[in-house]
Amino acid sequence: MTEARASEVRDAEKTLRRLELTVVRRLDGLLQGDHLGLLPGPGSEPAAVRPYQPGEDDVRRMDWGVTARTTHPHVRDLVADRELETWALVDGSASMDFGTARAEKRDLAVAAVAAVGFLSARAGNRLGAYVLRPGGLGRSPARAGRPALLGLVTALLSAPRTPPGAGPGPALADGITMLDRRHRRRGLRVVVSDFLDDGPWEEPLRRLAARHQVLAVEVVDPRELELPDVGLLAVVDPETGRRREVWTGRRAVRTGYAEAAAAHRLEVHTALRRAGADHLVLRTDRDWVRDMARFATDRRRRRRAPAARRSPVQNRSAL
Repeated sequence: MTEARASEVRDAEKTLRRLELTVVRRLDGLLQGDHLGLLPGPGSEPAAVRPYQPGEDDVRRMDWGVTARTTHPHVRDLVADRELETWALVDGSASMDFGTARAEKRDLAVAAVAAVGFLSARAGNRLGAYVLRPGGLGRSPARAGRPALLGLVTALLSAPRTPPGAGPGPALADGITMLDRRHRRRGLRVVVSDFLDDGPWEEPLRRLAARHQVLAVEVVDPRELELPDVGLLAVVDPETGRRREVWTGRRAVRTGYAEAAAAHRLEVHTALRRAGADHLVLRTDRDWVRDMARFATDRRRRRRAPAARRSPVQNRSAL
């Protein structure tokens, strides 16, 4: 191993230890209990008993023994009687090697995969990943256990960067389609990308979400949302290497850029919602741990929304 390569590995190990400490200390306590919601379906293994909520709970899960002892109706929750299998699809294109704030987008992508892995690291649960790169589609098989998780995250951290102008790799739609076809067992699927791919990825994502629970993590840098007023700015397309100079001193140029970026983000958000995927946005200029915690809290609150706010179809599907 060369000295440069050894240095990269050491840096990756240090980053990995910081990631683990960050997730365990700051996220694990906030998201306890959210793990069961990652599995589609109500499951069949009896769990804790709690008071019955009219209009929300299935009367077939009534625990009559506890109800008789307490004189108040109680139901018994169910958990899935199988381990969770999680697959992540990580965008490793050249556009992810970009960042003008606290981190690069690829760093947030790795952090998102690590957080999912650390939070779902229970006995028997497995995590695997695919990485979209110009050279092809890299695969890390799904394995259980902390050593396997650390190995996967280390591989993502130490992966070589994509050189500018290397050309586009496999399309995001192709990666999602492959993920759907190769792994049919129900579980959690995480798609991490900046979603700058203009390909038709919405329909494959809808098919994926029909069988699995899908979390789409959109990684954004502030310079992709608005241009600074810095005069003449050289802009390079990381995918093709094309270079263009833009005069940012004109307000009309900055306004047009911001409007186009906002329209693109709205289009991505709308497409993800139509596809049935949960949408988490991580920005390189914000605390990604806080954003993940806020997302999980909002998601849990939506799940516990009063039954009166749901349609009859939603009530039936929640049983």
